[in-house]
Amino acid sequence: MTFRIFLIIFIIIAPNFLFANTQYFQEALNLYENKKFSEAKFKFEQDIVYNPKRELSYLYLSKIFKNLKKIKLQEQNLNTVILLNPKNEEAIYSLAKLKLEASDYSKSKELNNKLISFCNKFCSRSQKLKIEIENLSKK
Repeated sequence: MTFRIFLIIFIIIAPNFLFANTQYFQEALNLYENKKFSEAKFKFEQDIVYNPKRELSYLYLSKIFKNLKKIKLQEQNLNTVILLNPKNEEAIYSLAKLKLEASDYSKSKELNNKLISFCNKFCSRSQKLKIEIENLSKK
């Protein structure tokens, strides 16, 4: 009897929960694309509550924090993306650029070398970044 009650409750609640999971992300993405960063930030954070392993929410939060010039928060979110997916090219590239801007040439080079080892979409950007790192580290 209790299993049936549980099953009925699950059938009623599960679709709403699953809809909320995708709804927050899609709303956040729409807000981000319309440059409503404050509202998008809130929706991405809501999405993370329901989907703590959705790397794209963290990636977009890092982009928002970049626009808001909140470097530490940008870096934290990029690190979270890389923790969730060590081969996320955009996050590695963005973190390498961030480290280069902070004059951390060795970390930038390390991240870029990691990216070069498996890149698919960011290969040309990575090669340009490699040259930029080399030129700046010589100064």
